[in-house]
Amino acid sequence: MRPSERPEIRDLPLFRTMRDDSFDTLAKDFFARDFPPGFDLLRQGDPARVLHIVLDGAVLLYTRHRGRETTTAVVEPPGSFILAACIRDAPYLVSARTLERARVVLVPCEQLRSIVRQDPDFALAVAEELSGCIRQVVRHTKNLKLRNAQERLAAYLLRESRLCGDADRFILPVEMRTLASFLGMTPETLSRSMRSLEAAGIAKEGARAIRITDRDALARLAAPDALIDGPGPVGTSRGIDLPGVRAAS
Repeated sequence: MRPSERPEIRDLPLFRTMRDDSFDTLAKDFFARDFPPGFDLLRQGDPARVLHIVLDGAVLLYTRHRGRETTTAVVEPPGSFILAACIRDAPYLVSARTLERARVVLVPCEQLRSIVRQDPDFALAVAEELSGCIRQVVRHTKNLKLRNAQERLAAYLLRESRLCGDADRFILPVEMRTLASFLGMTPETLSRSMRSLEAAGIAKEGARAIRITDRDALARLAAPDALIDGPGPVGTSRGIDLPGVRAAS
């Protein structure tokens, strides 16, 4: 691992409050690797052996069943995955694949669990990370079950605009196929929903640029709810989330 990467990892919320001696012990087993695009980092069902910390690039978390695939998250720096499986010493529930060239630090799960038993501050940080992931999953489940496709898309666009400083024009962080999978719909349904929202407050400009033309109309359709849409992502361990949008001029 590069010397410059150690303080970057130390500053992550997951490791920030742990004792210095605990971090020093854990850091002895850190192993950094560079992975090419499209590389399978892990597969669902595999035993959890390492926690992954993304320092550069992007990683797709997804799951498959009976020939169908769905996106659960896209992890960008600085983000980690999959903490719950590491702590429980359980099989991974999702798979992970690099979307682009990525640099990832691998932390052995056995050593991680050992430090949790010894360092109360680190144990509390782990609990806070996992709590954030659980709340993300509950919010996402409510969104999928309580809204139709148009409402989910409208709510997503409003939420991302809010997290981007109420920007009226922004760039979507992922390709449309990945966004559709994350929102629980087919690419065709996403395309139809996007066209239908042109009469309810948005305009699509190019491949990924979105412009909000009538925020009130979009809000009437989405009916934003803090108990579903939340204040925004927390922590560094990813459960159900995508990278934030980027404001466009």
